[in-house]
Amino acid sequence: MPQEDKKFEELFLPFVESLFSFAYHLTRQEEDAQDLVQETLLKAFKSIDTFQRDANPKAWLFSILKNSYINAYRKKKRLPKEVNFEDKIELPDATDLREEIFDSLLDDEVTRAIYQLSDTYRITLLLSDLEGFSYEEIAEILKLPMGTIRSRLFRARKMLRENLKKYALSKGIKDKST
Repeated sequence: MPQEDKKFEELFLPFVESLFSFAYHLTRQEEDAQDLVQETLLKAFKSIDTFQRDANPKAWLFSILKNSYINAYRKKKRLPKEVNFEDKIELPDATDLREEIFDSLLDDEVTRAIYQLSDTYRITLLLSDLEGFSYEEIAEILKLPMGTIRSRLFRARKMLRENLKKYALSKGIKDKST
């Protein structure tokens, strides 16, 4: 096995599940998430010689994934809308197992509230609260100053709290901030 292959396996393959989880939360589609992870790993493999041994491999991969997601999103926005009528037919038994698992972990209202956040805030929130990255790691992944990360995370949590206020009241949870 060539040295690059071994280095790649040791450093990056342990993070595939985390990458997929993050990609799924960004794309909300299992197939798109798989494509995004595959593209991320391919880019990482091609650029493995630029990876510095003392760098954080997980943060490096998440940075590649985030950039790939943003580039794909921008490209998609420039393309005219395609309609495939076969895709519009919904089968009652066709369920996305990944979505079902995620929805069972978080109440539907919480999931909707997270997806109402813009990508800017949702990505920061997911990296921190779902993936468990530190502020420093998030700053490295998003290539932003630490103050910006702290500010975005504060705002994301505040927006999430506002999005969930009515729901919390309907469940009998009182607002302690008033």
